Amino acid sequence: MPVHQHSDPFEDRLAAGLRDAGQTFDPDLHTLTTAGLVRGRRLRLRRRAAVVGGAASLALVGVGGALLLGGGPDADRSSVASTPSARTTAAPVSGEELISTLKKRLGYGKFSQESAHGTTDKPGPAYAQLVWDDGDGGSVVSINLEKVEPGSEGARQWTQCPDKAFTPYDSCKISRLHNGAVLRILQGYEYPDKREPTKVWTADLITPKGQHVTASEWNAEAEKGSPVTRSEPPLDSAGLKKLVTAPAWLTAVDAIPDAEVPSPTPEETTAPTTDIRKTLVDLLPSGLTPVSRGGEESGYGYVVVDDGKGSSLVEINVQPNMGDLLGDGIFEGAEQQADGTMLVTREDAGDKDVPGTVRWTVDTVRINGLRVAISAYNSGGPHDAPGRDKPALTLEQLKKIALSSAWGPSREDLYGQKNGQKNSDQG
Repeated sequence: MPVHQHSDPFEDRLAAGLRDAGQTFDPDLHTLTTAGLVRGRRLRLRRRAAVVGGAASLALVGVGGALLLGGGPDADRSSVASTPSARTTAAPVSGEELISTLKKRLGYGKFSQESAHGTTDKPGPAYAQLVWDDGDGGSVVSINLEKVEPGSEGARQWTQCPDKAFTPYDSCKISRLHNGAVLRILQGYEYPDKREPTKVWTADLITPKGQHVTASEWNAEAEKGSPVTRSEPPLDSAGLKKLVTAPAWLTAVDAIPDAEVPSPTPEETTAPTTDIRKTLVDLLPSGLTPVSRGGEESGYGYVVVDDGKGSSLVEINVQPNMGDLLGDGIFEGAEQQADGTMLVTREDAGDKDVPGTVRWTVDTVRINGLRVAISAYNSGGPHDAPGRDKPALTLEQLKKIALSSAWGPSREDLYGQKNGQKNSDQG
């Protein structure tokens, strides 16, 4: 999906900070372990949502598509919390109550390996999970609950079907219910490359109030690393719909405390307003025919091209405020361009462990902190088997695209604007 990054700068700095801090106190290992498990659950859910429209970036997760819930473009905020004044918080619901409700909704069979977090437990999010054996084999079944801002990315990302260029699935259906809620039922796989036969079927319900309920089920007794117990998860689409739309879950979501929405710091700049998908196609060398495209208007985009020798995926990330990456190892040995832009190139085998994959990457950071990173593959998708010996674009062609002024002002543009303004003031 996103252009490859050898390390996560944020996580590297966080790890270093934790190592230093760890020498000054005795950690609460139980609390830290619990927090890690819950954070892992949240990240797994976010990764599944991040594939919507092929939209993911190196530091941001976003989605494309029309606004489906509440508000207009001005309501497009990335917050996953609503304004405290916008809704009333109900009485807390414990993890034990969530497990009890889940069992009642499933109705029969044997239950084991139960775990849950109540609506006010720290750290969040609220969820209930267990292994359910309906007589035909054990299956993990889980319910996850959260509040999202109506009309925001956090709401929309759960109401679009994934891009099959990145995430294979068997079925995806979206419907609007009588109360205005949007329901997505997705039947897919735990591993996009299907290296294991583990299936995961999910139902996501988003209400106009911003209540988000996810019901998930697997055909195994663990999400990963466990042999399948049956050919498919136990609940069909109708069963998933019945489970996820149970009124008790919406009551529990209302009991989740409203989180405060952080305001952007003054020094932050906004992402370019250019439609990244259109710009990428416009900058392609002649002789390449776009077969498909996707991504989002800003942040991330991709196009699959064919030069007559087979499909080749080209993907790009455009991010502001990334100047601090220049101090990290991923830009070690970078070449400084005439306008001050720092540039590195990489040639690797991709990060999806597909034999024969060749990926060429050009990664740049401009003096104003704008990062443009572009990659090309010798296949039509990161999980696809290569259909050609090398990518359709050369490294030089990738450099030309990455350094284009279409992504944002160059150093000369910035200084030219300042000097022009200064001369105008003096005149």
